[in-house]
Amino acid sequence: YILGKWGFYKEEYFVTPDCLIPRADTEVLVEALRRRAPDGGRFLDLCTGSGCIAVSLANARPDLSGVAADLSASALKLARKNALHNGVHTLSFLQMDVTKPGIFSERFDCICANPPYIRTSALSALAPELAFEPEMALDGGVDGLCFYRAIFENFENNLLPGGFFAFEFGYDQKEDAAALAKRYGYFFDAIMDYGGNFRAAVFTK
Repeated sequence: YILGKWGFYKEEYFVTPDCLIPRADTEVLVEALRRRAPDGGRFLDLCTGSGCIAVSLANARPDLSGVAADLSASALKLARKNALHNGVHTLSFLQMDVTKPGIFSERFDCICANPPYIRTSALSALAPELAFEPEMALDGGVDGLCFYRAIFENFENNLLPGGFFAFEFGYDQKEDAAALAKRYGYFFDAIMDYGGNFRAAVFTK
């Protein structure tokens, strides 16, 4: 936040206290999306924050286009700025609450998110520097999974046939991700981060 910008993947992002600072661990999600998205596909990036996932994916795969969505108007303004800063013009931006059903009817090849996933009870024990980042981007509810359930329940109809969900998780949430896959009827592929820890998952039918 002091610098006002931060490197992520192959891009540079403006950052403010309206968004989380992009972490290198999230790059493995971008890589998974880059490899798996179909040619000329459309994606939806929920809880976009700074826009780092959507913008880096769009740069890595210029054939793709997508929608970056967030509840925070300030975060969306920053994501638009970051898209322009990195020369991306294939994204549109939408303010939405992912916990509310019936948002819109468009269907996508992939729906991705790095949602809040910290258990509410664990927020006070986080590293001190996280106190400067927005709590709404960290608090995942009592079990840390409320946003994942909401996305599965509210956005499954927004996936095209053969489409997939891809989410970042906490390093200790692999069993939770597997349980979500079972509950909602998906196959589950775990993705490890640069430290060899569980970090993301792809869910396919």
